[in-house]
Amino acid sequence: MMLAKWKKDKYIWLLLSPVLVYYAVFHYAPMYGVIIAFKEYSPVKGIWGSPWVGLEWFQEFFNSVYFGRLLLNTLKLSLYGILWGFPVPILFALLLNELKQGMFKKVVQTVSYLPHFISIVVICGLVVSFVSPTTGIVNELLKQFGFAPIHFLAEPEWFRTVYIGSGIWQSFGWNSIIFIAAIASINPELYEAAVTDGASRWEKMRYITLPGIFPTIMILLMLNFGSLLSVGFEKIILLYNPSTYETADVISTYVYRKGLLDSDFSFAAAVSLFNSVINFMLLVLFNRLSRKVTEVSLW
Repeated sequence: MMLAKWKKDKYIWLLLSPVLVYYAVFHYAPMYGVIIAFKEYSPVKGIWGSPWVGLEWFQEFFNSVYFGRLLLNTLKLSLYGILWGFPVPILFALLLNELKQGMFKKVVQTVSYLPHFISIVVICGLVVSFVSPTTGIVNELLKQFGFAPIHFLAEPEWFRTVYIGSGIWQSFGWNSIIFIAAIASINPELYEAAVTDGASRWEKMRYITLPGIFPTIMILLMLNFGSLLSVGFEKIILLYNPSTYETADVISTYVYRKGLLDSDFSFAAAVSLFNSVINFMLLVLFNRLSRKVTEVSLW
């Protein structure tokens, strides 16, 4: 039975094979290295020759003075990013759907997608230029309205605003593509029937479009919550400095400093493993909650 099904879908498996090979070689094969989180790893002794220490590195991390701050900063950046960043692509897709097909709509889409293709290094360079206390356009506008310049990247209370705001600007257009595709899949006869019944644009959006894309919204929201502790370190590394560690230092940047700068590989692996396990547990939890409440789930 299974063999017959495999033969029937052999071309699909053939198309899928490069992806499977990629994940097997670059994602699953290196996972044996996770065991260094339970060892006192030494490059000289190697993974198998290094002595076992059990949960020592996990205990050291949990008892560290940085643990509370790192966890809180990571959660805040992720939750604020979801709170402010997740609705923007949805709203943009809804508004874009109201535009008639034409040059203006295509230009708006193209302009909104472009920042996604800009290197994160260039994005951070632009951010630094925009918020510069001396020549930045943001502070120039503040001066025009009679406010004192603000050193956004040196004051901890402003770091999250800069980080999340620049992230929304860079990704909202690209993230809206999946919602635009979901809207396009809605049966157009529903809109025609609504027009016949005298429905306004707002009513069509509220009673047809939003319910039509609700499963997509829930699935993406679950994936976002499933990576709640996976705040990327690249952008933070490029924007933060010791004066903003109070609000900017997250688990991934801590792992980077301990693992690569301090060469404490086992400790960094333990922290990273803790991060991954919590993310997996959150994904399972939110998937179950979503299945019970909305009947939409990943599996």
